[in-house]
Amino acid sequence: MVDNLEQWWTSLSITEKQQLENIQIKVDNGAENSEIRRQFLKRMVEFADQTKKSIQLLYFPPYHSKYNPIERCWGILERHWNGTLLRKAQTMLAWVKTMTWKGLNPIVKLSKKVYQKGISLTKKEMKEIEKHLERNPHLPKWDILIRPS
Repeated sequence: MVDNLEQWWTSLSITEKQQLENIQIKVDNGAENSEIRRQFLKRMVEFADQTKKSIQLLYFPPYHSKYNPIERCWGILERHWNGTLLRKAQTMLAWVKTMTWKGLNPIVKLSKKVYQKGISLTKKEMKEIEKHLERNPHLPKWDILIRPS
């Protein structure tokens, strides 16, 4: 996820970057970007430091997909490809590029990056990461503000 955010950030103009006060991301709380996933939080803190922008992570609770815009987008995509067999990545990418949602076409890129497994942070390293995280006292698992250094 952070690799994609970095690509998005580099695609912005200087003016667009300056106009952004902060970055808000709605997250589904899946295993790869959970609010307790140490490696994800470390990368997000690094991204906040790189961009000099605060990042707010807003997590959807489990079983609340009807409130998650990406889930509605997936439903539209499934109707759009209408049972086409997606046996090849190129076929899938071609279909995704032709869909629209709320009048917009998605930006689609295929990543072939292979990530190293078994990377973990120690409790000491995580303590440093936690210094950048402000968890909403009323919703600590669902609303996290990451402040850059």
